[in-house]
Amino acid sequence: MALDGLTIYSIVKELSALLINSKIDKISQAENDEILITTRGEHKTQKLLISASSSSPRIYIDNDYKKENPLKAPMFLMILRKYIQGGRIKSISQMGMDRIIIMDIESLDDFKIPKMRSLVIEIMGRHSNIMLVDKETNLILDSAKRIPITISSVREVLPGKEYATAPSQNKINPIDELNLEKLREIFSSSSFSVFKTIYMNYDGISPVIAKEICYRASIDTDIMSRDLGTFETERLFNSFERLINQLKNEIFYPCIVVDKVLDKLIDFSAVSLTMYEFLTIEHYDSISEATKTFFSSRDSKERMSQKNSSLRKLMQTKADRLKNKLSKQLDEVAETSDMENYKQNADILSANMHLLKRGMKDITVQNFYSENEEEITIVLDDNKTPSQNVQHYYKKYNKLKTRALELKVQIESAKEELDYLENILLSIQEADTVNELEEIKIELANEGYIKTKSLTKKSKVIQISEPMCFKATDGTIIYAGKNNRQNDNLTLKVASSDDIWLHTKNIPGSHVIIKSTLDQVSEDTLKEAAMISAYYSKARFSSGVPVNYAPRKNVRKPSGAKPGMVVIDHYSTLYVTPNEETIVKLRC
Repeated sequence: MALDGLTIYSIVKELSALLINSKIDKISQAENDEILITTRGEHKTQKLLISASSSSPRIYIDNDYKKENPLKAPMFLMILRKYIQGGRIKSISQMGMDRIIIMDIESLDDFKIPKMRSLVIEIMGRHSNIMLVDKETNLILDSAKRIPITISSVREVLPGKEYATAPSQNKINPIDELNLEKLREIFSSSSFSVFKTIYMNYDGISPVIAKEICYRASIDTDIMSRDLGTFETERLFNSFERLINQLKNEIFYPCIVVDKVLDKLIDFSAVSLTMYEFLTIEHYDSISEATKTFFSSRDSKERMSQKNSSLRKLMQTKADRLKNKLSKQLDEVAETSDMENYKQNADILSANMHLLKRGMKDITVQNFYSENEEEITIVLDDNKTPSQNVQHYYKKYNKLKTRALELKVQIESAKEELDYLENILLSIQEADTVNELEEIKIELANEGYIKTKSLTKKSKVIQISEPMCFKATDGTIIYAGKNNRQNDNLTLKVASSDDIWLHTKNIPGSHVIIKSTLDQVSEDTLKEAAMISAYYSKARFSSGVPVNYAPRKNVRKPSGAKPGMVVIDHYSTLYVTPNEETIVKLRC
């Protein structure tokens, strides 16, 4: 979820405890909408990250921040360094329960006179911004995003303009104005569900927190507000009040909700989200730590998605073109199905050569290829001699026969290449790290799909990454490759000859190795390994997926085969349905 007012409230309290009276030692700006303020206090140096990113605006302590700065300092950075670098943070406050943080900083002007400036951080989705405002005049000195009147007629954000807060939504501040009678009045006049009524009327309360309040009060979130009884309203108010009192007393329970099955971070908050009791709730010592973990994970996945999007698009385009080519080749094969008719016509004409004369447009004779030897009419070219008409049909037959043989080779080659590209697309999808993506690029460069120039010096010498590791219920170790380089290395170098090798039947996917022999492995372990093979294949969301298995010594790589491509002899097949929860539990 986005940072709501309640989470901002806890962040402000945390930052106040850590940064008040600290000196701003350094300011950097790695991104256009992101700044890092390094402060030095009595006890420790802190790094405060502030981002006005449209997709994930945030603010928290990040002492591990390591982004490189641009060679040329942006204008906003130079303004910040001029006015507040070397200054001291005097206060950090929140505007009501809104998503606006005001950091007052005292620094000396050119005449060594103390001046107060405010760094205003607005965490408002695509409208997020960071502004430096002169405290005395309330004029904007500069901002991370300049908003002229041509972009917004509601509020200009430009140097020299007076700072005006974002338009008010006239919501109630629950810290100061929460009372039972007002809540009853709001519910009685609302035409929305309970949780929606709460977040629409109370400042700083997000839909998630509104649902949490209902959950703690054992109230159905979807019940209409006006249908809530007196007792239920009181119960809901008590739940709401307890949560707000925790905030007032600065009792926070920073947490992240994790779906272990999907390996996905679902939500985070400054209060414990008990409504997610069926998922994993990880608690943190500070809200900064929780916020940083949540956004770092999301940013990492977004960066990977951005990095592999162009490569994925390129490979998908090649695969689509190959499918189109293959379709046309199959159509041509259908056209060659008539070639035997041409040979039969030629043979029949040859046997009846004595009846043929130049100028004939057709001839009706006995068809000795037919069981009943019924008559057949064969079309002739009246401008050709009898011999030329016979040769015409033989040439047509031979041409189609040659084309059919060529098409067979081409179709086989196209199918193999399409299988390879499907494997590559699956590998790109499964790539979790930059190194794994670089491995795929190296392979594609070696195979001629992308230019070698596009590779960096680092990528040309990158080591093969480690395959995924799993532990079966009985403790047996299972490995699975995530790309073709891993698959080849795992199958041809890591696996012993008696280890069990698995792969989905005629479906692109991972090579899987069970570190055990067929006479030693249990049936349950074999099924678990087959499930891993099915899960890390194109058939992840299918049921009854066929998985071939055999001793590793039955697997060979043909000469000239593409990376990841092998042949298996004397194998068995079992059918499994991938289960994500089982896969997660088996991970080492």
